Parts: sequence; C-alpha cells; structure tokens
Amino acid sequence: MAPGTATQERVRTIEAACALFPEIEIAVILPCYNEEAAIGAVVRSFRKELPSARIYVYDNNSKDRTSQVAAEAGAIVRSETLQGKGNVVRRMFADIEADVYLMCDGDITYDAPSAPALIRKLLEDNLDMVVGCRIDSEQASYRAGHRFGNALFTGSVASLFGNRFTDILSGYRAFSRRYVKSFPALSNGFEIETELTVHALELRMPIGELDTPYGARMEGSQSKLSTYRDGFRILMMITKLFKSERPLAFFSIIFALLTLAAVGLSIPLLLTYIETGLVPRLPTAVLAASIMLLAFLSLTCGLILDTVTHGRREMKRLAYLTVPAVGAVLERRS
Repeated sequence: MAPGTATQERVRTIEAACALFPEIEIAVILPCYNEEAAIGAVVRSFRKELPSARIYVYDNNSKDRTSQVAAEAGAIVRSETLQGKGNVVRRMFADIEADVYLMCDGDITYDAPSAPALIRKLLEDNLDMVVGCRIDSEQASYRAGHRFGNALFTGSVASLFGNRFTDILSGYRAFSRRYVKSFPALSNGFEIETELTVHALELRMPIGELDTPYGARMEGSQSKLSTYRDGFRILMMITKLFKSERPLAFFSIIFALLTLAAVGLSIPLLLTYIETGLVPRLPTAVLAASIMLLAFLSLTCGLILDTVTHGRREMKRLAYLTVPAVGAVLERRS
C-alpha cells in the first residue's frame, strides 16, 4: 500500500472511531466527597453526552448520601477509605480498565457537553492527555484567590518544567490508557493535578488543551478546596517535583546561594589578610570555609541525583511505551 493511501486510511479509521464512541471503551471517573446535592445531576449529564460510557463514582468517606444518589442515577459506585483526592485518583487508575478515561469532579462545575469534544481531540490527534481549560461565565464560579493561585502555580510549572499548559489545576481531563497505566500517583490530596501535569511534561507526552465552560456550584454543594492549606500543599508538591525531576538545577540554586554567603563572609577577611598578613577572625574564616564545603557538597549531590533521575525517567518512559497508543488500538480494531 502506498504511503499516501495508508495515511488516508488511518485518518478515515480514526474519524470513523470518533464518530462511533460505542466502539471505544470510555470510563468516566468521578472522585467525590459529600456531593449528595450535585452528583445525581453530574451522572445523568454524562450519561446523556456519552451513552456508551461506564460512569464510576468513587466515594471518599462521604458523610451524606453521595453513594446512594450516584447509584440511583446509574453510576457504578465504589469507595476509597484513604482520605484525599490523590488517593482516590490512584485507586481509580489502578482499578478501572478502558481505552479512554474522562476524569471530572462531582460538583457540576464542569461542562458535561464538552466531554465528546475532549475525547474527540484525544482520539483525532492521538494524544495522551487533554485538559479542559476553565472559562468561567460568572465571577462566583471561580474565586479570586483560586484564580490568582492557579495563575501563580501554572506560571511556576511553566518556568520549571515547560510552558505547555495554561490551566494546570483543572480537574476536567481526558486520558489515554497508556497515560493512566504509567502514572505513579504519589500525591494524597488536591496537588494531584500538579503531579498529573508534570508527569506528562517530563515524559514529553503528546498533550493538548480545550477551552470548556466552568460554572458555579449547585446550592447545597460546598468546595472542599482550602485556599491556603491546599495552596501550600500544591506549592510543596511543585518544589518536591522540581527537586526530584530537576535535581541538578535545584541543587545548583542551593550551591549558588551558599557560595554567595561564603564569598560575602570571606571578602573582608581576605582584604584584612592582604593588608596585615593576619586572619584576626578565625571563627568567621572557619564558617566561610564550611559554607563553601557545603556548597560544593550540594553541587555534587545535584550531579549524582541528575544521573539517577535520568535513569529513572528512562524506566518510566519504557513502562509508558509498553501500553499501545490510543491510535494504534483504534487501527487494530478497524
């Protein structure tokens, strides 16, 4: 078969698959905690938009009737006893088998009619993750503190790991199977979105974004996100990922700071020594020398850990490649 004919055939195959969502195993995964007021409407809206999908609701120790309402709406209800969204996502990714995963919060703030578009983009472009970027229609739907924090954290991740996302904290995402089954999921709470983003950036996965409407919560549904506590945890997660994924850069910053401190302490001593031939402040000289030793020790740690990180990234990449791409799965089924 000629290369041009093969390419056209592949395009037709993917277009046909996108038009026939029933041929694709789609799992809608909804982590929930105390969402009795909204979860029924969320399940029904996704059932309407993706009639062939399996909808899973993972209840994270809710104190209300979240599980009962979700089951009555037609969802497959399971539970995760370890508290925190990161723990729920880890469990969902481990338990559920599908070709495409659509993750969304159970608070009805995200737009269910955008789900087919997210999945279509994932399939047509053969991507591993598509993020639904939040476009809010009313001020109350997106608090100013959360808006500022998202911009701050998105900018931080862009400067440290690469500028490929505009909304790293969005909870509305479509994933390929090979993304889900290669994701280690080490986070416990709301910092999971940051880890999801950095995992894709570090493995240089094909990723995309799509603008989606973002609305206010339903009456009776309350946000579980604490602006300051969870913001601090997200910041710590970015720092932790920077240290583990970019150890040479991280420890080079420490090296530079310690070197500046040591040089700052040693300059007056050096000038005095040049003038008098004496070192009158011996404790200061010892302190400067010790700080400089710590600086070079930090740089050495960065060089060693950079080699370890490179090998670990190769292993993660190999694990990622063991799962077929979504495009390959569609072609095999055609």
